[in-house]
This record gives sequence, C-alpha cells and structure tokens, in this order.
Amino acid sequence: MDQPTPARAAPLPRILRWLPLPIAAWLILVALQIDATGKLHHPGPADAAIVLGAAVNGDEASPVFRERIGHGLTLYRTGRVRKLILTGGYGEGASHAESEVARTIAIRAGVPAHAILIETRSRTTQQNIAEAKRLLDHNRLSSALIVSDPLHMKRALRMAHDAGITAYGAPTPTTRYRSWKSKTGFLLREAYFYNHYLVTGD
Repeated sequence: MDQPTPARAAPLPRILRWLPLPIAAWLILVALQIDATGKLHHPGPADAAIVLGAAVNGDEASPVFRERIGHGLTLYRTGRVRKLILTGGYGEGASHAESEVARTIAIRAGVPAHAILIETRSRTTQQNIAEAKRLLDHNRLSSALIVSDPLHMKRALRMAHDAGITAYGAPTPTTRYRSWKSKTGFLLREAYFYNHYLVTGD
C-alpha cells in the first residue's frame, strides 16, 4: 500500500526570506556608530561633567567606575567644567551609593565640596541621566559633558539629548574593555540595549 506523500511546508514569503539581511545591516551600522561615537572627545567647556555611575564594592569604586571618576576629575582640574555631577544610587545590598563613593574620591583629590553635586536614587543609565537633568535644572546649569566608557557613549548621549540636556561626549581615555573579547562583548551588549531603547524608550 502506498504511503501518503507528506505535505510540503509552504515556502516562506520572499520578504521573510530577505528580512535577516536588513536586520544584520542595521546591527552592523549601529555597532559601527557606537564604536565611532566612543572615539569623539568634545573639548568643552561645559557647565558640568555628568559622571555616570558604575558598580562599587562597599566604599570602593570598581575599576570601571574609578576610570570614569578619574576622567571627571581631569575635566574639572583642566577647567573644562565648573561642576561635577556624580550619579548612581544603591545597588542590591550596597552600604554606599555609587555617587557617595565617587564624591569621597573627588574630595580626597582636592575638588571642593561646593563643586560636587550628587544623587543617590538612580540604578540605570536612563535614571542616571534623568537625575542629572534634575540637578542641572535645579542649579541652573545648561550644558554637560557625559563621562562614561567609550562604547557606552552613544546610548548615554542619545538618552541625554532625549532628556533635554545639551550634552557632549567625554569618553574615558582608558577603559578596562581593551581586549578583543571584552570589547566585542561590550559592543554587542550596547548594540542590543541601544536598539531596545529606540524601540521601548527604556
């Protein structure tokens, strides 16, 4: 007895067959833009440097955060900014807010307390930016240099512009993400989160 011939799956519509190509092209374009933006250093001056938060361990800044704080200090010492806005709240189970740790480092480095503004509520980049905007407005500051890792800069600047901040990039000149493996991982992560922000606004 002849076996029934299994039905063939319907072919994918042509548009679906070609869809991966524009998606791949877009992701490559975004990755290239992320890399390029991280190489642009605005000379300033600006009213403030917004130092984006990063992890702390107790009262010690992580290597990534220390790089950001150090660059913020350089911007202040060289007269490129008048104020430091240090962002970052309390991580899970943390005894110190990220911004509090950064303020301690800045004061020990000789920055006067009146030149430092902090917030202790934010947990994400978008929240860092929102809290920094609140401090800018409250202190009548109108422009800022955003301090973060080079590959983080495009997303941070997009969020800052969307928040109404006149912002420019001041990526850290040094970064932990130097090896091909670590840099690629960070780049892929940023490409994902940048597109997620474009789609969802979060």
